[in-house]
Amino acid sequence: MSKNEPANAQSEATTEIRSLFSEIYAAWADNDADAFVAPYRDDATVVMPRTYHRDKEEIRSSMAAGFQGPLKGSQAVDEPVSIRVIGGHTAIVVSKAGILMAGEAHLPIDREVIATWVLVRQDGRWVVASYANAPAH
Repeated sequence: MSKNEPANAQSEATTEIRSLFSEIYAAWADNDADAFVAPYRDDATVVMPRTYHRDKEEIRSSMAAGFQGPLKGSQAVDEPVSIRVIGGHTAIVVSKAGILMAGEAHLPIDREVIATWVLVRQDGRWVVASYANAPAH
């Protein structure tokens, strides 16, 4: 939010954004690719090492395959370290994140990433426009 926008609006947006993250990662824990991408725009993009998904369907297909294979039983961890709301309708979130594979209790340091989320306010709620991550170490 800009200096002219009230702090309570920033606080409300932050609460809504944290709720969005909870929704996304509850769907991950359920291995539900459709629910996982429900809060993504149709033209959302995902960029990660060796990966570029160009739209919501590519993201959904990739997650569905992952949930049936190597990500089955996994859990994502994602803790926002910075949430900046710009103009009341765009948010940039930087987070520390990673994937706990089935049976793991702690995230190995070599799988920690720094993620950047671009969120937009659409139809009264925050949705994912873009996600990117890079190794933290």
